[in-house]
Amino acid sequence: MNTTALHPFRTAATLAAALALAAASAPAWAQRFAVAPAAEFITGDPVDIVLEGLPPGTELRIEARRTVAEWTGGRRVFQSAARFRADSAGRVDLARQAPLPGGSYDGADLRGLFWSKQPAPEGTTAPEPGQVLIEARSADGERLLATQLLRLRPAREDIASREATPFPGARFFVAPGAEGTRRPALIILGGSEGGTMILRDGPVWASRGYAVLALPYYSPPGWGPNGPTAAQLPALPPAFADIPVERLEQAREWLAQQPEVDAARVGVMGTSKGAEYALLAGTKMPWIRAIVAVVPSDVVWEGWGPGVQPGTRSSFAWKGEPFPFVPYKDFDKEFAGFQTGADVKIRRPQDAGRAANPERVPPARIPVERIVAPVLVIGGHDDQIWDSGGMAEAIVKSRAAAGRVTVAVIEREAGHFLGGTGWNPTTQYNAGPSKSGGTPVANARTQARAFAATVGFLQQHLADAKP
Repeated sequence: MNTTALHPFRTAATLAAALALAAASAPAWAQRFAVAPAAEFITGDPVDIVLEGLPPGTELRIEARRTVAEWTGGRRVFQSAARFRADSAGRVDLARQAPLPGGSYDGADLRGLFWSKQPAPEGTTAPEPGQVLIEARSADGERLLATQLLRLRPAREDIASREATPFPGARFFVAPGAEGTRRPALIILGGSEGGTMILRDGPVWASRGYAVLALPYYSPPGWGPNGPTAAQLPALPPAFADIPVERLEQAREWLAQQPEVDAARVGVMGTSKGAEYALLAGTKMPWIRAIVAVVPSDVVWEGWGPGVQPGTRSSFAWKGEPFPFVPYKDFDKEFAGFQTGADVKIRRPQDAGRAANPERVPPARIPVERIVAPVLVIGGHDDQIWDSGGMAEAIVKSRAAAGRVTVAVIEREAGHFLGGTGWNPTTQYNAGPSKSGGTPVANARTQARAFAATVGFLQQHLADAKP
């Protein structure tokens, strides 16, 4: 929804001036934000944000602003706003009270002001990345009632890491206090973006008590403002073709040599193509104790990349033997949208390839019923990268028939980007020519639900599991 319909954000006053005014005026205000347990927190941890001290029934608006560091290296200010009516106790509890109509989100949602942010007009001020300024104002927006600066952390700041030689680009992450103890380990695998992006998630899961190996496994050439760029990790395959699944055997051997690791409790978490990888590994490696497959596939797909002819290579191989695969159909035609301006939905050539080659599907199916370990699948039926919702349901069905433990978080209106916590803006996921699918609200709320489910799943089946 359009937040400017409520009241334009002021761009003339600087952020510093606003904070100074708040500090000077605070003793005179009855209103204040109460944030428990603290105004600095790790996203995904329990937190309460409540505005207190209002006359019962007061109508007001709450605005939020933050600076987002973009992957291109730039920064962009995002903003949101919603109107509320104080309850009979003079409170607005963001987790329990729905905003009035006309704001940037609907329904009671603790994270609503955070995921629903839209790009702000040029010149709008905001704190540094990682911080969010929230302000309560009178219903007309003229009078400032209360202000609060929140510091959102994706992980603990004291997470230690080191290179995981001999794996190019890989790093090992662990929280302090691991000396003399052996922790359950988690191998995390990224998707078709390749390179070192998966390293960002290492501290997140190390903060939850796991010894984490973030393992890049392929590194394609990039693309910059001036055209193609070199691969980030030239020692890794530049094409997503015949990726050796047995690499995880080597990773487990390396983990077993680390003094912080309990090698009897190793789980694998993969996202997108990494989920395809993780599930294949689960069919071959009985030592895997738990698998989290975020937006997964139920089949092995065609490989691609530099030097790979269409329809000739599999994405994955086992000890030199490529897995049977489902080919794509009209992939080049879909990618032409980047030149023509048409929407690019990578799901379409995959759905078309599956429909056109029904005889290729059964041999390419990942036999997930063979995976002894518990499996958590997370998917969205509106995923436009591939049909993660439908494929996750197929995985659940196959495993249920075999009596295997499977947990599912599948949302009909969610898209492909479901690996977050629901605290970051989701409004721009489909802003460019490449569409990932899902509505902002469904993506954000599925992220939050899936993250909580993942924490509980890993706690039950990995952290608390007997060695």
